[in-house]
Amino acid sequence: MRKICCFVFLLCISFSVIAQNSEQRKPTEVLLFGTFHFNNPGLDAAKTKSFDIESEQSQAELDEITDKIKVYNPSKIFVEWEYNEQEELDSLYDLYLKGTYFENPELSDFYKKNEIFQLAFRAAKKLGHHKVYAMDYTDVNFPFDSLMKVAQKNNQSALQNEIMQTIEEFSASFDAQIDADKSLKEILYFLNNSSLRQKDVALYTQTINEIGSIDNFAGAYLASEWYRRNLYMLSIMQRQVTNEDEKVMILLGSSHVTLINEIISSHSRLKGVELQKILN
Repeated sequence: MRKICCFVFLLCISFSVIAQNSEQRKPTEVLLFGTFHFNNPGLDAAKTKSFDIESEQSQAELDEITDKIKVYNPSKIFVEWEYNEQEELDSLYDLYLKGTYFENPELSDFYKKNEIFQLAFRAAKKLGHHKVYAMDYTDVNFPFDSLMKVAQKNNQSALQNEIMQTIEEFSASFDAQIDADKSLKEILYFLNNSSLRQKDVALYTQTINEIGSIDNFAGAYLASEWYRRNLYMLSIMQRQVTNEDEKVMILLGSSHVTLINEIISSHSRLKGVELQKILN
């Protein structure tokens, strides 16, 4: 009996110490910067119009946005670049820091217009960072065509139509932003609103996840691969965030940010911070 009481006492002390340590360590703030692809390569399921990121207005807005990121002062910036190609990203950022980046004739429009180089590099340089961190993971399977064939085979045309309608509605609403000559900041606000995020999550968890028969999990498989990619991305980031990092920033496609925001909403060591909070 005495041994049991001693064990319980030690257990209580251990829990007390853990609680004190977790209280002492504030969660790392993660600035959730959801964006669209500035160079718009047309690889996403949703096909949208191009935005002129090189216009005088856009460049002025990028300077304003990155000035506010500098004030927010994240100690690390993570971007949608293959994690196992960090050395390539380092070499490109080194060119940028030297001021010779955009003068390099070998760089395509992708390298000149991409949000990593236009925004993340610009912000990191203003912050005095020596590195921009890659966190993308793409070794996943996303069999969209197979998914639609399974839906057709199982007489799930209503779900097929729901998927296509969601994609088309997003494309149309994004294109409407371009047609209305919305500013870069306005488009970013549009992409980071809660209503759009709810639709994005529902597309996977409600619509896609339902596709298949009782012994065919084509929908659940595709949805789980999307979750897996984002969990891996978050894992790559987590392993590079230390106790010294009070604030970090992630610059990713808005759909990635939607899911990562959902995951870290219950995280004890990470706290999501919305883009609007620092840009307003």
